[in-house]
Amino acid sequence: MGQGHAEAYDNPGTPEEQSRRSFMANAVIGLGGVIGLGLAIPLVTSLLPGADVTADKWSPLTADEFAALQKATEKPIKVTFNLHETDGYLPPADEEQFFWAIKADLATMQKNRPELFATGDTLPYPVANLGFAIFSPICPHLGCRYSWVDDQNRFICPCHGSQFNNFGEHLAGPAPRGLDPLPLREASGKAEVTWIEYKQGTPDHIVLKIG
Repeated sequence: MGQGHAEAYDNPGTPEEQSRRSFMANAVIGLGGVIGLGLAIPLVTSLLPGADVTADKWSPLTADEFAALQKATEKPIKVTFNLHETDGYLPPADEEQFFWAIKADLATMQKNRPELFATGDTLPYPVANLGFAIFSPICPHLGCRYSWVDDQNRFICPCHGSQFNNFGEHLAGPAPRGLDPLPLREASGKAEVTWIEYKQGTPDHIVLKIG
């Protein structure tokens, strides 16, 4: 290759030519960034939960399940129901769960579980409704499932020995608080339940999951 050709590659050109080349290079880079952003937004959006993830966290009780609830007295009964779960990433699904129920009104619960009404830890829902109070079956200590023991007239957790009376008051054992009530309401002629998972091992009600 001759010297003239080599000099042509080394010659940066006039200021006008340099400016034009710089503009074209920046334009290509900018266009690439816009295209990349346009691709990234749909990809990120596809990973986000659907808009209905918090739309409805209530599970209606069937006629049989409500009939079971109505059998509750001050002696707790176990009520099994289908928990309607909406994940946001997966299609809605039903999972069999249960809660414990007693017959109680708000005044009765306020008398027997005053800590649930104390300033600073007031639950954002009535702890008794429709004439009943219902409790999560998850022990607030480390998450085991407790049971009602008839001959001892109390709830007992088999894992670490925490004990509670029929109103969910903490009586003994390492649990840092009493049993956690669950929301109960009437809507469109049906009783509905909201499933809440609270943080374990703390005296405060810290919500980890609803529904």
